[in-house]
Amino acid sequence: MPEVGLDGQQRLKGSSVLVVGAGGLGTPAATYLAAAGVGRIGIVDFDVVEESNLHRQVLFSENDIGKSKADVIGERLRSINPHVRVEPYNLKLDSSNALDILRNYDVIADGTDNFPTRYLVNDACVLLGKPNVYASIYRFDGQASVFYANEGPCYRCLYPEPPPPGMVPSCAEGGVLGVLPGIMGSLQAAQTLSLLLKSGRPLIGRLILFSALDGRFTELAIARNPGCPICGNNPTISNLIDYEALCGIDETRLEPGKEISPGTLKSWLEDGRSFVLLDVREPYEAQICSLPGSRLIPLDELPRRVNELDTADNFVVYCRSGVRSSKAVKLLSSVGFKKVENLTGGILAWAHDVDPTFPVY
Repeated sequence: MPEVGLDGQQRLKGSSVLVVGAGGLGTPAATYLAAAGVGRIGIVDFDVVEESNLHRQVLFSENDIGKSKADVIGERLRSINPHVRVEPYNLKLDSSNALDILRNYDVIADGTDNFPTRYLVNDACVLLGKPNVYASIYRFDGQASVFYANEGPCYRCLYPEPPPPGMVPSCAEGGVLGVLPGIMGSLQAAQTLSLLLKSGRPLIGRLILFSALDGRFTELAIARNPGCPICGNNPTISNLIDYEALCGIDETRLEPGKEISPGTLKSWLEDGRSFVLLDVREPYEAQICSLPGSRLIPLDELPRRVNELDTADNFVVYCRSGVRSSKAVKLLSSVGFKKVENLTGGILAWAHDVDPTFPVY
């Protein structure tokens, strides 16, 4: 390709990219970056491969279940390009380590699926002057942009405040079309290569929306916010902060006495204890699996259907991972329900601690 040539290939060889998140976005992005000849690729992810990942994280196989995602990706990338230097980080990126890790790379590709880490990556990139190649996915829809405060807006310029905790489900909870992360992750790789090669027109100040249902790309212009607290004219953030607090994660935590472990719930069921097992997931989730004797009222329907429940009953509330059910416990407690407990870790913890044969998704 004359637009790349030997000089461009040598530039890629001397470049480095950090991929944050080894999931549906990170795996295709890292694969194409390695194949293109990027010399050094870091992978940050503290999670392990699960069976439910495989439909959208096609770099993994059933033989990889239970293994470190970062380590498996390292092996795969080296098999694609033995000349690439892969640096896996089997850790959780947080305010204590982000600056030290990100400062050693030319471009950061954000493939995370949670808001605390997205704001963390954004702020670290702004403070370090690094371009942040962003993408996100949900069900049939994807977004992509390049946030680079040296030349345009940052993530906070587009999203000044995170949504309330639990309002936006993860891919595992809300679902995602398996090919969508492949499309958006490939777009991240293309944008990263554009930045490294200093060619083309990167998505700085532009947000791409993609609908897999309609097969349509839409482009929106986004502008730098002069009042942005990290990249604005008078920034108020000069250091990394507590991003779980920023995103209200602490607000989902319950006081002592409001949670029950899967083991205790198992004992209650075996003893025939009288209580209502309330499932606040969506109907399509309940079709996959449910705990025996559950009553289904989705969380978004609970405020208008709370009159269907008796305040005299004992309740154990559950969802997939314990986030939505903790919100339900807070809601019920606020309207007069005295005996309400959250199943810690949801049905994922039930499957892990009590019944390994229980279906999970």
